[in-house]
Amino acid sequence: MVLITGITGLVGSFVAKQFLAKGHLVAGLRRANSDLSLVSEIQHQIQWFEGDVLDVLSLEKALQNIDIVVHAAAVVSFAPKDAELMNKVNIEGTANVVNACLDASIKKMCFISSVAALGRKLPQEYTPGQQVTISEKSTWEEDPLNSNYAKSKYLAEMEVWRGVAEGLNAVIVNPSVILGEADWNKSSTQLFKYAFDEPSYYPKGTINYVDVLDLSECVYQLATSEIVGERFVLNAGVIPFQSFFEKLAHALHKKAPTKVVTDFMSEILWRIEAFRSWLTGSTPLLTKETARSSKFNFYFDNTKIKKQLNFEFRSFEETVTRVAKHLSQKQAS
Repeated sequence: MVLITGITGLVGSFVAKQFLAKGHLVAGLRRANSDLSLVSEIQHQIQWFEGDVLDVLSLEKALQNIDIVVHAAAVVSFAPKDAELMNKVNIEGTANVVNACLDASIKKMCFISSVAALGRKLPQEYTPGQQVTISEKSTWEEDPLNSNYAKSKYLAEMEVWRGVAEGLNAVIVNPSVILGEADWNKSSTQLFKYAFDEPSYYPKGTINYVDVLDLSECVYQLATSEIVGERFVLNAGVIPFQSFFEKLAHALHKKAPTKVVTDFMSEILWRIEAFRSWLTGSTPLLTKETARSSKFNFYFDNTKIKKQLNFEFRSFEETVTRVAKHLSQKQAS
């Protein structure tokens, strides 16, 4: 049986569907007030445990009779006000999961990290327009481009590696921006909502992406394999933001943005967003870290996972067409 933390989120829900489709028994850890909309079709096939990754006793109870753990629970935010909670859930919560897995002698753990946790060179080493390739071999460096989220996922990975040193069979995946069918007011699915609203502007730079279906398939294969003590970049490809939003707009039958956000505009906008967020308590649409990282052209190398699993990622067009169709139908109903 597999236990999935964060099962009610985009990644967790699709990983659950993947394991169920392969004939596995699935258990899920959720809070009492969790939104079950993403697992509504499968919720009666899941053995539910009420708890939280910060509640050690609930973890211990949920891990009884479990063979595999997929740890997908995390706080994803680029808002400064969420930093404390994010560190607690992402770092302390992961440490709790690792410790519980060790105590329960779990056969295998798969940790859902992020490409944000991969190392990258200091900004002064870049040349304008240069594509910088980052892989599993990249080492973490303190850098102004590292968001609070990136730091929390890096430190969470350190907890997993500590567990590996103590005898835990674990594997880590580092997905890029995940595209999939979810609430378009949350997570990366907000990119579709942005395109749907027909904005005038698109950001500079490029975006790395991966289909949630590909992610869940890789997680399943890795979690049920003999591979341990490794991490894998899960990234289908990279595309300029201009093309990205043009294709999203086309799939949603909307007008594409035509104006680029200049560096000067970007520096003003993140400050305006920070002030708006402080006044209203809402999440900023743009932060200093996301504004400045958009100037650079990163590519997260997928060679390792493709070779290891003989895996081919879905095309960008296939992913966007499917997700846009789902969201359009949901919006119309």
